[in-house]
Amino acid sequence: MSLKGFDQLRKHIPDLNSPFGLVRLFVVPVLLYFLATALFTTTNRLPPFWLLASVVSVEVLGLTWLHMFFRVKTDFKARYGPLAYSRAISLFAYPAGGIIVSVVARIASIPGPAIARLAFYPVLSILGWILIVAGLLLFARTLQTFGVDNLTLLYVYFPGESQLVDRKIYEVLRHPAYAAAQIVVLGLALRNGNWLALISALCFMLGLWGWVRLVEEQELLERFGSSYADYRRRVPAFWPRPRELGKLFRFLLIGS
Repeated sequence: MSLKGFDQLRKHIPDLNSPFGLVRLFVVPVLLYFLATALFTTTNRLPPFWLLASVVSVEVLGLTWLHMFFRVKTDFKARYGPLAYSRAISLFAYPAGGIIVSVVARIASIPGPAIARLAFYPVLSILGWILIVAGLLLFARTLQTFGVDNLTLLYVYFPGESQLVDRKIYEVLRHPAYAAAQIVVLGLALRNGNWLALISALCFMLGLWGWVRLVEEQELLERFGSSYADYRRRVPAFWPRPRELGKLFRFLLIGS
């Protein structure tokens, strides 16, 4: 069974149609992931402040790099025409993704002062696993429902091929894929079991919220105007309202 939206993506990213193209497309993100991971390893013996600063700095780098995908849109469309999206995603979005994934992995392994082993401590590890599984399932369901083309921001460069979606999980969360990332990161921090991991996770979540609010949603407001502004007021970005938990669980279990 083919991945939903992949055929649409292949039409706009020629590199996805050949093995050499795939290598060329993903070699930089993979390299950046390992470079960032190596940098994190060299900081393991530093004081907690610098450990945290390294995580925040790399996240800011990743989000800034991702911002360029939006910033160059007009120039790239004028310069490259139909290939603008392919150029932008290979130069900015995928490399930024490699950097951001390295931050997520770092939160799972960062050393730091352990959370006091109080009576509830074993619950933290269990809760961490629950959040990780829930976040991965949410991402899988979102991918299954809306397609890989939607999650890779194809609509930014080809708005005519998409429309505002206000149904199913989008009635509960505005950004379910980003919500999944936040849930997984929080789960990884709880599994790690130290305060520095937890603070790093909160910084990651705050940074992602700021980026979505200031960058991606500005694009959506420009496209949809007051309809998206109204939608943003009605539906939370990442964490569902208690009365909507039933809809969220239904989506996780059966995808509708």
